[in-house]
This record gives sequence, structure tokens and C-alpha cells, in this order.
Amino acid sequence: MIDLRRLHMLRLVHQFGTVTSAAEAMHLTPSAVSHHLRELARELKVPLLEPQGRKVKLTPAAHLLVEHADGLLAKWEETLADLESHRAGAVGPLRMCGFTTAVGGLIAPAAGALKRADPGLAVEIRECDTDVAMGLLAADETDIAVIEPTPDAPPPGDPRFDREPLLEEALDLIVPGGHPLALRAGVSLEDAADEAWISVQPEGCAHHQQVMAYCAAAGFTPRIAHNATTWSVIWALVANGLGVSLVPRLAGGPSDQPVVRVPLSGDGVPRRRVLTCVRRGSRGNPLIVRALRALHDAVPDRCTRMAA
Repeated sequence: MIDLRRLHMLRLVHQFGTVTSAAEAMHLTPSAVSHHLRELARELKVPLLEPQGRKVKLTPAAHLLVEHADGLLAKWEETLADLESHRAGAVGPLRMCGFTTAVGGLIAPAAGALKRADPGLAVEIRECDTDVAMGLLAADETDIAVIEPTPDAPPPGDPRFDREPLLEEALDLIVPGGHPLALRAGVSLEDAADEAWISVQPEGCAHHQQVMAYCAAAGFTPRIAHNATTWSVIWALVANGLGVSLVPRLAGGPSDQPVVRVPLSGDGVPRRRVLTCVRRGSRGNPLIVRALRALHDAVPDRCTRMAA
């Protein structure tokens, strides 16, 4: 009987290119992973790995095995979901992760609602960028990832994952109280072309690149005067007249700051889509079903809720 954990190890080696990286993802030693893969090769009577510089690559037989492993592991997730359905009073832990505004605007409210409905439910939440979240999901270290499409994320056809749209949100311009743009009935992004801009640190998340792309599409390159790592700092900088910024509707700031959120109008209003992602085959797990429903219910009215 093939150990499904060994198939998972082989798939991670294929994903990361090294035994060491796969071992780190599974919190094992490289020697332990190497041992399991040698045992898997011995059981199947085919070589699975061959060196390629400092990395390793899968043999043709290993590629064939990985193709089948995706289906086997998805089926195993379905089996676990069915078993969970037969458990009385599932208590978790339910593990969720997502990027900063997803945690603050969606995951935290959803988790709070779940805990109020079932105080015995154990919930674990982790804040991380989308590429990290997908790695946690692949390594079975989280159950649900709330993600945004980014260039670093696995492609939509990746057989390991099951994605569904959760919401679509416009991005708003935030300006200091009393700013001329705050008083206008309609504002387009190019109206802020001459302003000083405040952005998230470029290496912090995908938001900086998105702002640059949105402004370029509107016909200008923003003059980035200040960078920050949290939305609360961006709010404070804007409130003190140091610039304007572009923020998603899930993002909020301190209510005592004199900042005005100005909806954009006209063609090409920047929008962002937010998705839920689980391991393929696990969407029928009762805990995951409850959590996905809670996330859907947590979508604020200022965002567009997608079909559940």
C-alpha cells in the first residue's frame, strides 16, 4: 500500500526543486524526506529523482506518478471530508489564513461568528501573503486560504487547489479632510495625478505594484512620497496632509483620523477580486463548509459579494 504522505513529499520536491525546501515545508529533516522517497522508489521499482545542478528533477516515471498523485490526494481529502461528516460535534481546529485586509475584514469577523455559534470550536488564524498562504495550503498547514490573484500565486488550473470567488471590491482614493477632491461629486484616478502619493512598502505586498499599474493605466506615474507597512500608518500620513493613497474597501483606518474615502468614477475604476482556496477534494468537509459560509456572510456591504 503506497503511503500517501510520500506522494505528497514527491509533489513538494517537484514544486520547490530541492529536497531541503520540501522538508522545510513539511517541518521534517532533508534526510527523512530523502529516506521516504528512496522507500517510495523501492516500492514502485522505478527511479524517481535525478540530480540537476544543486537541485533535483523528477524522472519521467516520477512525473507520471505526480499526475496520478493529484487525483489520489484529492480523493483522500474527499474521504476525510466524508469521515468528518460522520463525526458528532466536530471541534476543529479550523485553520484559516489570508493577506492583511482579508484577515481584518473577513477572516476575523467570520471566525468570531463561528466562535459565538460554537464556543467549543478551535480556530487558528494566520496573516500572510497569498504566495505563502498557497504554500501553507499545499503543505496541509492551513485549511482555507483567502487570496487575491497575484503573479506569484499558482495558476488557476493547479490540480492541488479548489478556488472560488468570494467578493469583488473597488479601490477608493483616500484624501485628507478638507482636500479639494473630497468635496467633488465625481473623481477619477487621473484627478490625483499631481498629488504626492503614499504606498505600501514595495516588498511588503502586491498592493504597490497594483497601484503603479492602475495609475499607469490612467495615464500617469504616481510620485511616491512616503511608504508604510500598515494601513493605520497610511491613514495617519494621509490625515496629516502628507499625500493621498489608493485603498481597497476591505481596508479601514482609525475612525478618529480626518481622512475622507472618495469613491472613484468613470471608466477603469480599479477593482480587486478576492477568492477562497482549499485543497482539492476538501470543500465538502463540514468545518470547511461552515467556515466558507461564514466568510461569505462576513463580506461587508461596501463590497460586491460573489455567488456562494
